[in-house]
Amino acid sequence: MWTRNIDGIQFPLNEFEQYIDETILKRGLSYFEKGNIQEVEELGGGEYEAVVEGTETYTVRLKLKKGIITRYDCDCPYDLGPICKHVVGVIFYMQQSQLNLDEQPKRKKRVAVQKTKSKKAQVKEILEKVSHKELKQFLLDNITGNPALGNLLITSFPQYNQEQSKAHFTALIKSILKSERGRDHFIDWSAARRVGMAMVNLLNMADRHIVHQQYTQGIYIYTAIMEELTGALQYSDDSNGDIGGNIDYAYQMLLGLVTEEAIPEEIRTMLFNYAIQAFRERFFDGWDWHMEMLKMAVFLSKTKPELDLVFKLLEKKPPSEYEEKQIEIFTYSLLIKTRGEKAAEDYLNQHLLNPVLRKIAIDKALDKKDFEKAIQLTQDGMKRDKKARPGLVREGQIQLMEIAQIQGNKKDIIKYARPLFLESFHNERDFYQILKEQIPENEWHSFVEEMISEIKSGRSWVNRNLLAEIYINEECWDRLFLLVKEQPDLRQLDHFEKYLQKDYQKEITELYGQAILNYLRNNVGRRHYQTACNYLRKIIKLGNEERAVEIISHLKAKYPKRKALLEELNRV
Repeated sequence: MWTRNIDGIQFPLNEFEQYIDETILKRGLSYFEKGNIQEVEELGGGEYEAVVEGTETYTVRLKLKKGIITRYDCDCPYDLGPICKHVVGVIFYMQQSQLNLDEQPKRKKRVAVQKTKSKKAQVKEILEKVSHKELKQFLLDNITGNPALGNLLITSFPQYNQEQSKAHFTALIKSILKSERGRDHFIDWSAARRVGMAMVNLLNMADRHIVHQQYTQGIYIYTAIMEELTGALQYSDDSNGDIGGNIDYAYQMLLGLVTEEAIPEEIRTMLFNYAIQAFRERFFDGWDWHMEMLKMAVFLSKTKPELDLVFKLLEKKPPSEYEEKQIEIFTYSLLIKTRGEKAAEDYLNQHLLNPVLRKIAIDKALDKKDFEKAIQLTQDGMKRDKKARPGLVREGQIQLMEIAQIQGNKKDIIKYARPLFLESFHNERDFYQILKEQIPENEWHSFVEEMISEIKSGRSWVNRNLLAEIYINEECWDRLFLLVKEQPDLRQLDHFEKYLQKDYQKEITELYGQAILNYLRNNVGRRHYQTACNYLRKIIKLGNEERAVEIISHLKAKYPKRKALLEELNRV
């Protein structure tokens, strides 16, 4: 029986103690301290596996993503809670350095007690002894009653399978999916992982076919995987991306064939016909791959009947605004391909409501140095997008600023760069520096003060980060210190300390002390205690050990029942 995530909740590795029952925590810690955690191995992709010695030998699996434990399994029979002591023991093992735990001792061999070997070790021992004939007979005897085993064998050694039709691969994938569905007909996270591994084997086989120019067999596998796995997304836990990732890989490989100039004509025709069929019959309805099929058909179309067919599909009224906009872009591309720039430009000018086509029209105007038209198109787009697409409005402001830069129009550069800076819309551009390059040196101080006044007069809130950015750029350390002092926060102090340390070292240590007390007033748990103690060490490093000792004494008196806190304070 496998344990399950705590009510389906994911939790941070560094704060795991706050999410687990105290009794289980103690038992897991005991397992770690006794050296019961063995053979911890990182499998890649954030997955870990460990062998834990208990009443028997158990296997624990963990999934870690960006510091968050998203999955855990154990094959022990525990079912009295959401997490067992074996999983917790492994977590303690992984966090031993962060928790300053002593390295788990090496277990002494005891003659009287014989420990059960792990399943992996037992299988390895059997394989070393069993004959080739016995192993073959075992597989033949068990495949009939265990379809998952047969599927695994077929996908692991596809090079020895002579069946190469698409129907064969479709049936194989269906069988794999069916064998991995549970009683509720759902593919859970672990099963999705196994499906993904089986698909990787098939995709590797498809890739080999393509390398050897056996295009038809490769296309069969790619398209079968795309079709069957897209349907499986509806009844699978694909939080790890094992299913969706393989669909996307198969599509990218198809796209690589589509854009390859040297593919044989019959393969181009095969891909074109598939793209048309997939779009018409909506194989991938509801997913981006649906419109990608039409895009593929546009690119592949070559003969007059093919072009007429694509134009006919493009003329049909789409069911959504998104598809409508995509079709307009595809139509423009096809017109360039078939009827030339003039027809395409006429179509472009009739569909300027489409942001992508409008941007193409603006770029064309800029290429011709028709700045007036480029500005007008940009402003029209900003008016249309004001309510529904505020992000595009900001991009329009950047476009207008860039046009002003091309023209050397300082007044307009300032006009557009100033609000972009004040709205903190950086978008990989240093609008502050752009402004500084345009404003005369003797006017810069008053210009900056006006921006500071505007930021401080914000109706709903004051953008303190923006003020700090100005103070740092202008090296106004006294104003930066007063800003930080208003709301002393550990993270802010840590960020701004390097700017203030030279002139305000003593004051910074006092602010750190105040922030530590506030932090521990609002946060509990060993991880938070460790954070606070790290900042106490920083106070000592800044040369104020006396203040650190004073804070430690105060905290011990204030929180005498916080055992974990007292332990961490004693380590400072």
